[in-house]
Amino acid sequence: MRKFLVFLSMIAVLFLVACSGDDNAGDSGDKVKVKIGVNGADGELWPILKEKAAKENIEIELIEFQDYTLPNNALAQGDLDMNAFQHIAFLGQYVKESGEDIVPIGSTMLAPMGLYSEKIKDVSELQKGDKIAIPDDPSNQARALRLLEGADLITLADDFGMFGDPSQVVDNPLNLEIIPMTAQQTPRVLPDVAGSIINNGIAGQAGFSPNEDPILKEEVTDDSTHPYVNVLAVRSEDKNNETYLRLVELYQDADVEEAIKKDTNDGAFLVKLTSEQLEKVFEDMKK
Repeated sequence: MRKFLVFLSMIAVLFLVACSGDDNAGDSGDKVKVKIGVNGADGELWPILKEKAAKENIEIELIEFQDYTLPNNALAQGDLDMNAFQHIAFLGQYVKESGEDIVPIGSTMLAPMGLYSEKIKDVSELQKGDKIAIPDDPSNQARALRLLEGADLITLADDFGMFGDPSQVVDNPLNLEIIPMTAQQTPRVLPDVAGSIINNGIAGQAGFSPNEDPILKEEVTDDSTHPYVNVLAVRSEDKNNETYLRLVELYQDADVEEAIKKDTNDGAFLVKLTSEQLEKVFEDMKK
């Protein structure tokens, strides 16, 4: 009988040890894999972030996309765990149109948009009837038109909002021909237009210095630029996932900030919005 009781005690101890091991699975060396959709993975940023994450047993797998729609579709369908390629305004418009339940969980960088040209050095050199290329996705199209308005080249309707289009240009003294097109095409058409408004990241990929090469660039102010702050996005069900939130924290470390500056030739910089700021701007963008 005594031997039987000893045997039961040993079984109980083993059971408790096993349960304890299960409770601390995240600390026992188990690796968590996170698939992140990106639009370009060149430069130092992602290797640095991957190395930092690996030290915490988080393996980042980057999935590259060539356009601005597929990364959100892939995330919504469960093919990705997270994506990192878009600003809040773009995500808000996507969610509004698609009905998909994707949310931002952390801010990353702000990349001012610029007007580039192979033919002129200053916007004052623009001539009547000149062609200007702009991105055609709703949020960046409106952003590009506001850039032109800020340079007094056009005037937009009072109700233009965050997602207006060229039909809401109410005054165009130079009769500029504004040509919306896929964002990736904007640098490629430079030989055929007087100027092209190019997203910061695409400009960098095309070999431009987003800090030095634009003949016109967005003025960076506080609240007005929040809709254009890039974000890490996940499905709503994962917004409190500790691993994903930890990646947000790692992204906002100083060495990642330096990598952003280096990768973009000081054309973009890290922005740390609070969760309250992030939620407010995102909700505004979905209206």
